[in-house]
Amino acid sequence: MRLPLGKIRNDVLHDVVFPNLGVEDMKVVYGPGEGFDSAVLEYDDEHYLVVATDPTLGVPGETFGFFTYHFAASDVAVFGARPRWLVVDILLPPGSERGFLEKTMRDLNTECRKYGSAIIGGHTGVYPSVAEPTSTTTAMGLVKKDQLRLPLAKPGDRIVVTGKVGLEFAVSAAYFREDELRKLLSFREIQLLKGLYRFETAVPDSLVAGPFVRGMHDATEGGLTALHEIADNSGLGFRVYAEKLQLDPLVEKVLDFYGLDPWGVSSTGTVIAITPPENIDSLIKEFNKNGIVAFELGEFTADKKRILIENGEEREFPTFKNDPYVELYGKR
Repeated sequence: MRLPLGKIRNDVLHDVVFPNLGVEDMKVVYGPGEGFDSAVLEYDDEHYLVVATDPTLGVPGETFGFFTYHFAASDVAVFGARPRWLVVDILLPPGSERGFLEKTMRDLNTECRKYGSAIIGGHTGVYPSVAEPTSTTTAMGLVKKDQLRLPLAKPGDRIVVTGKVGLEFAVSAAYFREDELRKLLSFREIQLLKGLYRFETAVPDSLVAGPFVRGMHDATEGGLTALHEIADNSGLGFRVYAEKLQLDPLVEKVLDFYGLDPWGVSSTGTVIAITPPENIDSLIKEFNKNGIVAFELGEFTADKKRILIENGEEREFPTFKNDPYVELYGKR
């Protein structure tokens, strides 16, 4: 059986990956699991160590250093920890220019200094088996035990989302399918979309949200269908109100152009905040104070149904089937 493109599906994780994880270790508080993009280890009496790893590939060259930092750092941040240490592997194809590596390292250094992170090791090389620039970053951070934020909900918790739904897809289309988008957008609009890649990070959003939320999740591959993972792990259902969704106008244009609804589109940097109802106003106010658009989208329910309410009608909330971003990238 051939594996589909993109992130390995949960059934294969359970059948192939999860049964082969080495020895048990008492220091591991939370290990691999659906919807858990970071591991949590005992560090000392007061702190946990949060660890995440992510690859960077298939992104526009000018964004490579930025995402080499933020893909993994975002997974640490949504668990409530500030990314502190990074281990970075950068693998380049034959013919790579020194200037590309210089820009990558400058951009990576800029993000590290912005968030107080140190690169403590890694590997860099050029190899004939590498087809395109690829990096793998392992990010680590400490969090006080009472400030750990897990992607778990309780009945009545509200679903608050930061306003970047579909942004990853739209930005990628501006880079990879610019000729097509010229039928829809002006040159200025396409250039504006390209520059919005800097918002594809959950780090600043998570650091702002931490004191107000029960847990967080970065809506990466599969977008808002990540709500199913939160609900599965929590033994809950949820209700989402379509009219509350806020899309950037340019993003909405691009999704409509490709005939996509926003629920299952890659949305890296979009934080799903699991919020006790009494904290809703304070959370959104704090987001707005920091220049972050956010809105309440629905709530988790003891009833295990997963419902999307749209135009006054209820239907089952979509599940993750395939990611349009992977298809977009694969057809370049």
